[in-house]
Amino acid sequence: MNDQPIRVLLIEDNPSDARLLSEMLRDTQTTPFELTWLDRLSKAIDRLHTNPVDVVLVDLTLPDATGLDTVIKTREIAPDLPIIVLTGSSSDEKAIAALRAGAQDYLVKGWADSELIIRTIRYAIERKRTEAELARYARELRAYNEQIQADLLLAREVQMALLPQHYPTFPPGTKPEQSLFQFYHHYQPAALLAGDFFDVFPINDTSAGIFICDVMGHGIRAALITAMIRPLVDELIAKAADPGSLLNEINRELVSILRQTDATIFATVFYMVIDAASHEIRYANAGHPAPLHLQRSRNTIIPITNNNRPGPALGLFPDTIYTTLQHPFESGDAIFLYTDGLFEITNASGDEYGQERLLNITRQNLARPTPELFKELLRDSQQFAGAQEFIDDVCLLSVEIA
Repeated sequence: MNDQPIRVLLIEDNPSDARLLSEMLRDTQTTPFELTWLDRLSKAIDRLHTNPVDVVLVDLTLPDATGLDTVIKTREIAPDLPIIVLTGSSSDEKAIAALRAGAQDYLVKGWADSELIIRTIRYAIERKRTEAELARYARELRAYNEQIQADLLLAREVQMALLPQHYPTFPPGTKPEQSLFQFYHHYQPAALLAGDFFDVFPINDTSAGIFICDVMGHGIRAALITAMIRPLVDELIAKAADPGSLLNEINRELVSILRQTDATIFATVFYMVIDAASHEIRYANAGHPAPLHLQRSRNTIIPITNNNRPGPALGLFPDTIYTTLQHPFESGDAIFLYTDGLFEITNASGDEYGQERLLNITRQNLARPTPELFKELLRDSQQFAGAQEFIDDVCLLSVEIA
């Protein structure tokens, strides 16, 4: 037991009640008390400015304060002190009101013996101490969460900044509206950080490399994987002679990194080189949804497939060989790439939007300009699901051939 006395400030204008309480505390053998008695709240407030105490016992009826004002004013001056209300009424409503105003407990005059008073004082002090600890933990947790949120927001800004801000023109130096290729995209993360990303870069004066990737899941883990893949693309793009070679190199590097983790993580990728001189696309697919070849002049859509057998996603098997395929196009055509967040959204019945519906809606809006087409696809998908937000990252990317 702590030998330090518990310092009690009693605010009570009735001398008889004050004397009785003082005697009860003085006679206890288990806990030493040091009692200070004042008969006005104003005096108690002055006292609290200069003399610390451990607990305040306050009557609800004082000459200069009545009712809950006694609790409220005491808390204003000493918010960290436990307050025990003394009342001559056994009304539960008054007691509950006092507790809501910030008191730790209450005692009914004439009904409390010394044992109850001592227990109430000790419990009130302990509850207030616990309350203060919880408040401190809450502040620390809030500060920690705010720091995490700030870090995530910064990471999001960096991630968004790494997306193409301005598309290259072909040939270099051409005005954007006169470029051989016209690019348009829509990027919508499901969380602060995303697992989708894309990039567009020049190969030569008439060829563009287009890379789109979807890391499994979304959020921090997916964003970390994209952060590993991005520099691999930048490093290997010059070494890889064709799309299949690039995916082979990235896959080997990614498997080597991911095998050191316990979790199964993978990324779907579609990479293509579009050449305006040869009117040909060379591409390789690592488990990614097949892009759509929009032939607006013929009112036709052709999925760009790997003979219906795309290679496995990156990061799963070290010895996978991705092959490069060719696909012709004509001037005026467009290639539409996307990630699965667009069509894997489900409605209340659990039905998936699906690639077939995506193809049909694209066909119905084929004549529209690409920004309007994208807007309609997003609207239809969300309307189907009855949701305002997608549950997975969504990335749409189009390249039109002038």
